[in-house]
Amino acid sequence: MLELNDLAPDFSLPCTDGSDISLISLPARPIVLFFYPRDNTPGCTTEAKEFSELAGEFKNAGISVFGISKDPLAMHQKFRDKHDLAIQLLSDEASDTCEKFGVWKEKSMYGKKFFGIERTTFLINTDKKIARVWNKVKVNGHAAIVLETASQI
Repeated sequence: MLELNDLAPDFSLPCTDGSDISLISLPARPIVLFFYPRDNTPGCTTEAKEFSELAGEFKNAGISVFGISKDPLAMHQKFRDKHDLAIQLLSDEASDTCEKFGVWKEKSMYGKKFFGIERTTFLINTDKKIARVWNKVKVNGHAAIVLETASQI
């Protein structure tokens, strides 16, 4: 489990802008990674839209924001286009990055156990270290809280 001040694990994932994003190649600025279970589900859509609504403020504060799920890149692109999202989405189909960040967990719904992404947000500082973690995120208002916190590092 990642803890505060741990070096964030590097990754390389395809992005909805057509590039591959690796943590180590990103500029030295605060980075927000929000892991979410699935495109086009109510909570995930609300979360992505809230981050998108604040995308300009994140950008003006010099903060990069990326959403990550296991959905394929083509599905991410449709999700982005359908909801006019202003943030980039990264595809972790193999769940390697989810596992490195400790968000790929056993879950339970209606008495059935399965593995999935636990909605979690990481704030990474300019040294690529974990500055803040929000576990089991409640979506409404979360993006604003992340923006306020990230603006202070």
